[in-house]
Amino acid sequence: MLLIERYLLRQFAQSVAAVAVVLLLVGLGGLLVDLMGEIAKGKVPAGLLLSQLGLRSIQVLPILLPLALFIGLLLAVGRLYGDSEMAVLSSVGRGPRQLLRPLLWVTLPAAAVVAFASLWAAPAGARLAQRMVEEANRSFLVAGLEAGRFIELPGRAGILYVGEINTDGTRFGKMFVQTEREGRLDVITAREGELFLEGETDRYLRLRDGFRVEGDPARRDYRMMRFAENELQVPDAEPDVDPADLESAPSSGLLVLDEAPARAELHWRLATPLMAVVLGLLALPLGRGEPRQARYGRVLAALLIYINAMILLVLGKGWLAAGTLPGWAGLWWLLVPLALLAAWLLLTDGRLPRPRKVAA
Repeated sequence: MLLIERYLLRQFAQSVAAVAVVLLLVGLGGLLVDLMGEIAKGKVPAGLLLSQLGLRSIQVLPILLPLALFIGLLLAVGRLYGDSEMAVLSSVGRGPRQLLRPLLWVTLPAAAVVAFASLWAAPAGARLAQRMVEEANRSFLVAGLEAGRFIELPGRAGILYVGEINTDGTRFGKMFVQTEREGRLDVITAREGELFLEGETDRYLRLRDGFRVEGDPARRDYRMMRFAENELQVPDAEPDVDPADLESAPSSGLLVLDEAPARAELHWRLATPLMAVVLGLLALPLGRGEPRQARYGRVLAALLIYINAMILLVLGKGWLAAGTLPGWAGLWWLLVPLALLAAWLLLTDGRLPRPRKVAA
């Protein structure tokens, strides 16, 4: 690689990395807000905040990284024109087309990362995140319960307190539970108990040697019972994952499913890395400008192009899942025209106009 190409590669990579860091921080902020809302609703245990945030950040890479690549390359190419570096390069025979090689050295690895995240890492992260939440429901410790502290049950269905809890979070002593349903108050105390699962998701408390008081506070109608052993179901959190959702399905499993939603999900996973390549190629001709021209106006144009492309991808995925589009069409109806547009702009970028013929 020539010295000038190494310089251009470094400029392109630094610009893309800087934009990617900024976008990732913004994306993490949005993920954190959503995750805190799910924790408040009881969908996710508070102890899994950091692990869930890390796993979900992988799932946004196929969305954020193509945008970071597009904006970063656009700013880097625009800076070359704005600082008259392209004029110097053109004077030594290095025109706009000679920027293509260092640009590809940045675009292709970024597209490979998007492909890895889209086809394998993001689905695997979604499955792992879901499994961690399910396993956390087996233990009160992971769910945020501490001895001597009142906590809210999932879905704000009541209050729970235990005076003692063992190391694995499944057995406890001196328990107090208060729930309210349809205006009736239910208070349960027990000397000891344990948490167990029935099936895959249903959680139950097995209480021993306790009392139960139930009634309507408005009518002052109560009844008290004493029990040697009683089982109480822990309220489930609001459903967060659709059983028919294919986002966590492995890509190899989607290949064998002959269903429209599975084909739509597979085409989506294939489209994101290809979109990254197309956007990277579009950045070269679209970054062209004049010296002293405003540089950051290109960012707005890049955002508009990216947003419209992603909207069309999402619409196309929905049309494929609904059967409106045939399976063979996939998302190629959008990717192929964009690729042809990028190729045409690259071929015409920097080409001098043909001289007009002077009439005799």
